[in-house]
Amino acid sequence: MTAEIRPRALLEWAIAGAALDGQESGDLHLVTPLPHGALVALIDGLGHGPDAAEAARQAVSLLLERPHASVGQLFEHCHEGLRKTRGAVMSVAMLDSRHSTIAWCGVGNVEGVLLPSTPGRKRSAIACRGGVVGYRLPPLKVDTLPLFPHDLLVFVTDGIGDGFIQSIPAEASPQLIADTVLAECGKRSDDALVLVVRYLGAVP
Repeated sequence: MTAEIRPRALLEWAIAGAALDGQESGDLHLVTPLPHGALVALIDGLGHGPDAAEAARQAVSLLLERPHASVGQLFEHCHEGLRKTRGAVMSVAMLDSRHSTIAWCGVGNVEGVLLPSTPGRKRSAIACRGGVVGYRLPPLKVDTLPLFPHDLLVFVTDGIGDGFIQSIPAEASPQLIADTVLAECGKRSDDALVLVVRYLGAVP
């Protein structure tokens, strides 16, 4: 009998979140594989409750319509598609396993940090410009950085307090990291969501 050989995963990831006062959360995530990488996003619909959740759901749908577009094109597509909603703030990252790079950008206060897996490399923060996707899209700043196996990408919405980086147990599993950041830094005065992605390296 020949053993089944399964392809190695490109990523391992996890989320942890909480909605304000038991309402429907306006914070949503997206992690979708691509032939040579993955599209990763964290979205915060403006405000709270069902209208915020609807804006976030529409943003996810719009991203999935054009998953192979560039990061800048994805923001422009979402901006047009969200004009009749409350709008959203969001951060988007495109992981490219062919070139071992990450291209990322943020609009609004969805923070992101890339934590290196090897010593001697500095952590990097996503460049977020003020604005609201669907209402006022600022000039975008898309940065492209090298990506190495076991680098850690962490996105948080504004329901997570400042200093969340200090709460990251970098060697732990993505789920433990997400749970720890939410437990230690969640504000409990807003929807909150933590998305943790560990890049495992190019799939052979």
